[in-house]
Amino acid sequence: MDSLSELVNLLNNTDKTLFRQFLQRKNKRDDVKNLALLDLIETDDIAGINKLYKPEKNKDAYHALRKRLQDNLLLFLSQKTFESSHAETYDALRLVVVGRFLLENDVVKVAFKCLDKAEKLASHLEQFNLLNELLLLKLQYAHLEGAEDLDALTARFMQNQLHMQREAKLNIAYAFLRQELQAIHLQGKIVNLTRLVITTIRKYKISAQDLMTYKSIYQILFIANEYAAIQQNYGLIERYVNRTDQFMQGQAGKKQSYLFYHISILYFLANFHLRQKDFARSASYLEEMMDLMATDSRYYAGFYLRYRLLRGLTLFFTGFANDAIGILQESLRKTNNRSKPEDIEDVRICLAMFLALCNNQQSLKQLMLLTRTDAWYEKKMGMLWTIRKNLMEILVHAQFSNIDVAISRLNSFRRRYKKYLLKTSEERVLLFLKLVEKYLQKPDVVFETTYRDQVLNLLDKPENNDIFTLSFIAWLVARREKKTAFEVALTLVQDSN
Repeated sequence: MDSLSELVNLLNNTDKTLFRQFLQRKNKRDDVKNLALLDLIETDDIAGINKLYKPEKNKDAYHALRKRLQDNLLLFLSQKTFESSHAETYDALRLVVVGRFLLENDVVKVAFKCLDKAEKLASHLEQFNLLNELLLLKLQYAHLEGAEDLDALTARFMQNQLHMQREAKLNIAYAFLRQELQAIHLQGKIVNLTRLVITTIRKYKISAQDLMTYKSIYQILFIANEYAAIQQNYGLIERYVNRTDQFMQGQAGKKQSYLFYHISILYFLANFHLRQKDFARSASYLEEMMDLMATDSRYYAGFYLRYRLLRGLTLFFTGFANDAIGILQESLRKTNNRSKPEDIEDVRICLAMFLALCNNQQSLKQLMLLTRTDAWYEKKMGMLWTIRKNLMEILVHAQFSNIDVAISRLNSFRRRYKKYLLKTSEERVLLFLKLVEKYLQKPDVVFETTYRDQVLNLLDKPENNDIFTLSFIAWLVARREKKTAFEVALTLVQDSN
């Protein structure tokens, strides 16, 4: 999807009507084609260029028109965001804008009242960049009657500079850690997370106190959560979870102004306890998460699919498969053009897994709807996610007797990922694949003692203790037992606790 189409998809029906009115007011001539182009984008008319310009004028004129439409759409979105947002940060920003206007027009007393109110909001929200701009404005007009004492203003300005430098160091450290995480994802780089975090904190001279904010806790927990997912061992990040719990307990009862970070932290905590098979505690964090989401429609929409995914997983691995499937199906029905593609794909592959473990052929249909390339999945979802997706496709096709397709997918998988798996010391995936291949070549092999022992040996390895890995092993175990893979998976998860 091109950038202009992506921007148009951000608009709901009301926004589109308002944007059309915005364009009509700006159009000075009757022959402007921006409204016609907007219609073509909305209807996905790929041949529409010929309806706008004659063939000999198509290329240059069409691209110029697209650029003008995109510029106007960005202007419209910026105005709409600024005017309609009810976030306290925008309230503070609006007060600064008004305060500057009033000072420039000699309405001094009201201007300083606006700036004082904005400073209280920005300070409470730790919006240090906004505070910097605001305090500079106050200093610029400190000579006027009614202005604050210059020394007091200067002291606050210098203190805010220190806060800005601290935040900058945290952001640089976070960017570095994200870069290292990307190298783990895509290049198979081997690192020790604790050592990496400590080294990074020392490198950028970050104090322990600097780390005790919602934003920094979120950033560290994000890195830790991704690292644990790659390693398939959430026990590695327990120390970070415990520190987060201590921090959250210390914030109890305080006014909540960091909603995005707070909801994100609760999501990470719920996911951690889910992967540690503490389903009750995971459900408890999910309840807290929903309570906060319900206070703001923007965050409700943004976190909805991720919340429902964890809720579905919790239900599934506590024995309520039908309820879990129903939740994910309903979630997919409610997606729209504002839903993140990554979240949609995550829910869909999880639904495919649930259906497959319950021996439901609708699993094949869900897998067919995962239409993006492996390269896209590797970039957006990560190598581990993409590998699991490909393994699942092999298993599901084998489960529903598409043996030739399964063998073809298995060979393609081996060609694409064998080198990566060996590089990252993930031979266990290749061992699992070899067991699947034996089953594809000779289904009755599952009843042989040697084969059965090889499958059961997978359960003795600590690195295979994750709920998703156990679900894959459950599929193999179920081939020889008169049970669904769902029943086997539940048993394996309970036994592994």
